[in-house]
Amino acid sequence: MAAAGQATGSGVPETCSLELILEALKLLLSPGGSGSSSLQITKHDILLATLKSNLSALEAKFLKDPHWKRLKLLRDEIANKAEWPQNSVDTTWSFTSQTLLLLLCLKETMIHLAADFNSGQPNPRTPEVAPALSPDTLSISQQKTVQSVLQFIVTLGVCPYLIPGVGVRLKDRTEFGAVVQDVVCLDAAPDATRRLYTSCSVLLNIAQHASLGSLIFCRHFGDIAAGLCQLGFCPSKKNALKPMEEVLNEEERALSRRALKDILDQVYQPLAVRELLILQGGPPQSCTDVKTQIGPRAPAWLRRLCGQLLSERLMRPNGVQAVVRGILEGAGAGAVGGSDAEATAADWKKCDLIAKILASCPQQSLSPESYYRDICPQILDLFHFQDKLTARQFQRVATTTFITMSRERPQLAAKYLLQPVLSPLHQCLNTAEIPESDMAPGTILVTEEELSRCIEDVFKVYVVGNEPLNVLMDSLLPVLNLLFSLYCFTKQSVSHIRSLCQEILLWILQKLERKKAIASLKGFAGLDRSLPSLHCLCQFRAATQGGIMITIKEAISDEDEDEALYQKVSSEQCQVEHLGDLLSHCQECGLAGDFFIFCLKELTHVAVENEAELKTQPFSSKSLLELEQYQTLLVEGQEQKLLILQLMAVLCERMSEQIFTNITQVMDFVAATLQRACASLAHQVESTVESQTLSMSMGLVAVMLGGAVQLKSSDFAVLKQLLPLLEKVSNTYPDPVIQELAVDLRINISTHGAFSTEAVSMAAQSTMNKKDPEGRREEQQQILYERHADGGRSHLEQQQSSEKSNQTGLRSNPPLIPEEVNETNTTTDQESGSITRERLQEVLLSAYDPQIPTRAAALRTLSCWIEQREGKALEMQEKLLKIFLENLEHEDSFVYLSAIQGVALLSDVYPEKILLDLLAQYDCSKDKYSPETRMKVGEVLMRIIRALGLCGEEGKPKSEGR
Repeated sequence: MAAAGQATGSGVPETCSLELILEALKLLLSPGGSGSSSLQITKHDILLATLKSNLSALEAKFLKDPHWKRLKLLRDEIANKAEWPQNSVDTTWSFTSQTLLLLLCLKETMIHLAADFNSGQPNPRTPEVAPALSPDTLSISQQKTVQSVLQFIVTLGVCPYLIPGVGVRLKDRTEFGAVVQDVVCLDAAPDATRRLYTSCSVLLNIAQHASLGSLIFCRHFGDIAAGLCQLGFCPSKKNALKPMEEVLNEEERALSRRALKDILDQVYQPLAVRELLILQGGPPQSCTDVKTQIGPRAPAWLRRLCGQLLSERLMRPNGVQAVVRGILEGAGAGAVGGSDAEATAADWKKCDLIAKILASCPQQSLSPESYYRDICPQILDLFHFQDKLTARQFQRVATTTFITMSRERPQLAAKYLLQPVLSPLHQCLNTAEIPESDMAPGTILVTEEELSRCIEDVFKVYVVGNEPLNVLMDSLLPVLNLLFSLYCFTKQSVSHIRSLCQEILLWILQKLERKKAIASLKGFAGLDRSLPSLHCLCQFRAATQGGIMITIKEAISDEDEDEALYQKVSSEQCQVEHLGDLLSHCQECGLAGDFFIFCLKELTHVAVENEAELKTQPFSSKSLLELEQYQTLLVEGQEQKLLILQLMAVLCERMSEQIFTNITQVMDFVAATLQRACASLAHQVESTVESQTLSMSMGLVAVMLGGAVQLKSSDFAVLKQLLPLLEKVSNTYPDPVIQELAVDLRINISTHGAFSTEAVSMAAQSTMNKKDPEGRREEQQQILYERHADGGRSHLEQQQSSEKSNQTGLRSNPPLIPEEVNETNTTTDQESGSITRERLQEVLLSAYDPQIPTRAAALRTLSCWIEQREGKALEMQEKLLKIFLENLEHEDSFVYLSAIQGVALLSDVYPEKILLDLLAQYDCSKDKYSPETRMKVGEVLMRIIRALGLCGEEGKPKSEGR
C-alpha cells in the first residue's frame, strides 16, 4: 500500500517498469498442457487447462515473488476502480479480465514514463546523433507480445458475443477460433452483452495511448466496430431471455454509438470503409485453415447502418479516395500501388462496384444535384495521380464512374463532370465570350498544363471508357472542330497529345451516326463554317515544355498582312491534307467511302453549274449593300468549289482501293457518276474526264454482276436504284458504246443476273484486267483480238450494203466495248472547222501520253475529226498516219484498237496513199515488228483492200484488180 501511496495522481507507482508488465503478459500467454498423454483429451480441455494454469501461475508470482509485488498493487488498484465484473465461473472471461487489467497497467505506466521524460538540449557539436527515445517506446518483440495479447482478448472477449451476421464468425477464421467458440460459456455470469460492452470499453480506453491505439486498430478495428454496432444499434428481440435494455442502460448504448462515431472519424479512412463494407456484406466465404460454410447474412438493421456510415465516409473531404482505396486495398491485391496493383487494375468488376457506390445518391444528401456538386470534383481528381500504378487503378475507377453517372443521371453528369473537363476548350470557341481583361495580345487563355490535362481526361473518358452514350457524344460535338484544329497544329512538330487527339477524333467519328459524322467532316474541311471552331482572336502556340497553349493573337501590322494571308492559305491546305490522313484510318468502318461519295456529289454541282442561277437582275436595281452581299456569296461559292476539288484530289491520293466496303457504297458512287453525266448532258457540257469516269463506274457494276462479288437478293434491290439513271444514260448519252452497255446493265440488274450480255462480260473482264495487268493481260488480249477479227469480217459484209457501213461497223464492233468501258472520249458535238490549232496540238501531244486512258481518248478524238472531215486535221494526214501506226505497237487493246479505227477512217479519205504506206510498212515489218503487230497491220490492209473493191466477198483477190 506504501508503494501505492507513492503513486502519481493516477495511482501508478514510480518504480513499476514496462518489462515487468510485459513479462506478466508473456506468462499468461505461455503454452501449457494437461500433463497427460491420453488421446481422449480434446482441444477444448487443453485450452481450458492452459488458461487456468496460466492464471494460477500469475497469481503465484504475485504472492511469492517480491519483485512482482508492485505490479500486483498497481493491478489491484486499477481493479478496484474498475466498474465491470472481473471474476466468473467461465475461465475464458476470467482470463480476458486479467489481460485487460494488465494492459491498463501497461497504459498507465507508459503515460507516467512519458510524463517524466526530458530529452534535454541537443548537443550542437554532435548534431548527427539521434535523439534519445522516449522510455514508453516499445521494442519490436514487446509489440509482438502486446499484439498476441490483443488477439486473445478479441478472440475470447469480443467475437464470441457477436450475434449471427454481425462480423466474421470465429469458426470461419481459424481452427483455434472454432475451438474458442465452443469453449466460451454464454450462460455463466456476467451476461454476454455485458462482457462485450466491457471488452470494447476497456480496449477503447487502452487505445487512447497513441502507440497502443495503433496496435489495436491496425488489426482489430473491424471486430471492435462490429461490437459497438451491436451494442449501440441492435434492436431487442421480443423472445430474448434477457432483453438488451435490461443488461445495458440507454446511457451505455449512447456511449457505444458515440464511441463508434469517434473511432470511425479517427482511423485511416480506407480502413474504415473496408471494415464497414465487410460488416454490410457479411463475412468471407471461408477461412484457409478449415472448411466451413458461409455464415449468415448481415441483419437488415446492420446493413442500413453500414450504408449510412459509408455515406458519411463518402461525404467527408477526400471521401471518394477513401472509398476507392478501401475497396481496392481490401480486395486481396495489397495496398494501392503495390506489387499486385496491376492485377487489381485489370479487374473491372471492382471498378463497376465502386462506380455504382459513387453514382448512388445517399439518403443524407439534400438532393442528387447537391451530392453531384460535392462529389464530382473528387472524381475528377482521381485522374491526376502521379504514381503510375496508383494512377492506373484510380483512372479506371474514374472512367467507370463517369460512364455510370452519365448513364444514370445524364443531365447532372453533363453539368458537373463533362462541362468541367471540357471547359478549357469551351472558353476558346467562337461562340464563347472572352472577358475584356483577357483580350490583351499575348494573354494566355489556356495554359500548357490545362490543355494537356483536358485532352488526357477526354481520352480516358471517351476512348478508354468506349461507351457511346448520347450525353457523351453530344458534349463532345461542339468542340470537335477545335480538337481537329489542335490535331493539325500538333502535326507541325513533336507533341505528346497528337496521338490522343487522333484517337479521340477517330473514336467519335466512328461512333457517331453517319449523317452527324459527315457533318463533322464537313466542318473539318471548312465546307460548313456554321459549326463552332477556334475563336478568331485565339491561336495555338508551342509552349516551353514541349506542349501547346492557347493565347490571344498579336496585332497584325500592314507589313505582315501578306505573311498572315500566306499562313492562312497554307494552314487551310494543311488541314485538308491532315483530314485525308485522318480518313485513311476510317476506311474499314465505311466512313471514308461515304465522305468520298458526298464529295463526289458536291463535285457534280462544281463541274456543271446552272447558269440560270447566276443570272440576276441588272445592277442598277440593286443597292450597294445588296451588291456587296451578292459578291460575297459569289466569292464564298467559288471558295467552296475550289475546296471540293482540293478534297477530291487529296482523297483520291490518300485512299486505297478498299475505300468502298459494301454494295450500297458502290451503288452510291455509280449513281453519283451517272447523275453527273446526265447533268453534263443537260447543260450540253461533255469532257473526256467525265466520260472516262462514267465508263469506269459502269465497269464496276459489270464486275459485280460478272461474279467478282457474291450478290444476294438484297444487293440486287440496292442495284435496282440505278435503273432510272441507266435508262437516262442509254437514251441521252452520245457514245453508242456507253449506250449499249447501259442497256445491257439494266437488263442484267432487272433479271438478277439471269440474262447477261457479252458487253457486260467483256466490260467486267476489261476492268479486272486493269487491276491485274500482269496476270491475265496476254491471254485476254488474245481473246479480244480473235473476237475482234471475227467481228471485222462481219463488219466488212455489212459495208457492201451501206455507204457509211465503215462507221457503223466500227462502233458496233464487240471488241471495242470492253476497252471503251474503262476510258472513252467522244467529241461528236464538234462542228466541222470548229477546232483550233491549239486544240489540235493538245490532242496530238496527248496521243503520246504515257497514261493509257489519255492516249486512247486522244486517238478516238482524232478519229472523230477525220470522220467529220475536219480541215485542220486532214491537213496533217501524214502526221496522223504516223501517230496511228506507232500506236499499233501498244500492248493495250484500248489503244491499238483505237489506232486501227483511226487508220481505217483515214483510208476512206486517202485510200491509195494509205494503202501504199501500209504495204511498205507491212513489207519491212517482218523483222522489226512482232507477230501481233504484223497481224494488226494486216487487218487494216484487209479493210482498205475490201473498201477499194480489190477483194471479193470471201476475201479472195479479183482477177481484174489493179
